[in-house]
Amino acid sequence: MKLYESFDGFAIDRPSDGVLRILLNRPDRLNALDEDGHRQLADIWRVIARDDQTRAVLLAAEGRAFSAGGDFAVVEDLATRPEARARMFREARDLVFGLIDCPKPVVSAIKGSAVGAGLAAALLSDIPVATKSAKLVDGHVRLGVAAGDHAAIIWPLLCGMAKAKYHLLLNEPVTGEAAERMGLVALCVEDDELDAQTMSIVERLAAGSPSALQWTKHSLNNWLRLAGPSFDASLALEMLGFTGGDMTEGLKSLRERRDPSFAKSSGM
Repeated sequence: MKLYESFDGFAIDRPSDGVLRILLNRPDRLNALDEDGHRQLADIWRVIARDDQTRAVLLAAEGRAFSAGGDFAVVEDLATRPEARARMFREARDLVFGLIDCPKPVVSAIKGSAVGAGLAAALLSDIPVATKSAKLVDGHVRLGVAAGDHAAIIWPLLCGMAKAKYHLLLNEPVTGEAAERMGLVALCVEDDELDAQTMSIVERLAAGSPSALQWTKHSLNNWLRLAGPSFDASLALEMLGFTGGDMTEGLKSLRERRDPSFAKSSGM
């Protein structure tokens, strides 16, 4: 696994011929991504694209949660340093377009809480599979910033504009069962079936025609590429939000485990 030595934020192996498995591997922190983890999740797809031994990818997680989002330290850094916001803008684009442009099909195994960049990677995978008890939530507006890291590019296409607005504007969680009904994920399974089901799917992909699968994925993902300008705008507005007082209150309320009290004046 020399090709992936620099990606020490994850546990990476090859459980089956042609299959690369990436495990988010901070179970003690519910797989929340720190600065290094976020960078690595953005960068790894370009490496996978050049990996001739990999024909399909499984993105999964250790422990009881898929990903609890980003570390509070990352959020504080974004609020105080312009260079951190510039870096995050670049990395978020690399993550989103890295998954869209990666020719290898990607399956995600979603369990427990799925928030932030982890949720972005899960929903931008080609075949997202969730357990019934999974809880998907885009937490941006709860923090006081625009839903920018993936929501504008993928949610309306998967579940329709009305459902996207309901869940994104209200910060309303989506269970695995509801996500399947809405079209947000491809499949919902019992909790104890997730590993077997996702491994079966990724092995079927690895056994398929690489050119047929990759060209089909590329063609379908042109729908997402068409939404690229909307994504860029949403991401820029998210970064703008990190300079405002609402984000400060949002982060403080999360730390204090209470409802936020945001400013009442209009943001636009």
